Amino acid sequence: MDNVAANGRAARVLAPVIACAVVGAGFCYSAWVLEFVLPVNTDPVNTFLSELDAEGKPYRDVFASADKLTGLLLIPAALCGLLVFPRRRFTTVGWVALMAFGAATIADAMLPLHDCDPAVENCSTSELFPQLHQPHAFTSSLAVTSIAVAAFAFSVAAFRYHRWRILREFGVVVLVVGLSATIWMLIADNLTGNYALGIAQRIQVGAMSAWLVTLGVAVLIEGRKQTT
Repeated sequence: MDNVAANGRAARVLAPVIACAVVGAGFCYSAWVLEFVLPVNTDPVNTFLSELDAEGKPYRDVFASADKLTGLLLIPAALCGLLVFPRRRFTTVGWVALMAFGAATIADAMLPLHDCDPAVENCSTSELFPQLHQPHAFTSSLAVTSIAVAAFAFSVAAFRYHRWRILREFGVVVLVVGLSATIWMLIADNLTGNYALGIAQRIQVGAMSAWLVTLGVAVLIEGRKQTT
């Protein structure tokens, strides 16, 4: 009983900190919107966000730093969430997946895209994803997969445990939007033409950021409920 009370007090104290970190990570992960302010000369319709912090890009430090900060905020926040909130199967999966997303995002920034030299590397022939052979493709895939697992796990937890109401409502809507954009990208990769893949990815990443903010709000509300 004393342990339960202690965990409840810890959750009440740490919930605002965890929430701020997760919300902050959501905003940092949306730093790509600066492409509309900074003179980066990208085509949002047909280029991928990874090109913003590719090697040699003029504002690489800005976008890479935002990604690193996202990970640095999420890893300790997810660890604290795992330790102070009641451990249940799906929330545990969610917190662990969120830590993996944070780590993958940091790796993503540290392993940027670089120009492919066919004389040195086995370059991909795909017009839509020409950099798939690079380590950056692996870290990006790991990041997307991790946050998808986290979103699904927390959504299932919200319904199954009858908590995290905002995740059952707005969070699910954001999840569906992100999933739709992902399906758009996967289908378009097997078709001729570009099909505005840049827009699809921006919707996908925007949904990730919105979901992180939603999770942060859910954490804050959940922490207040620990008073009961």
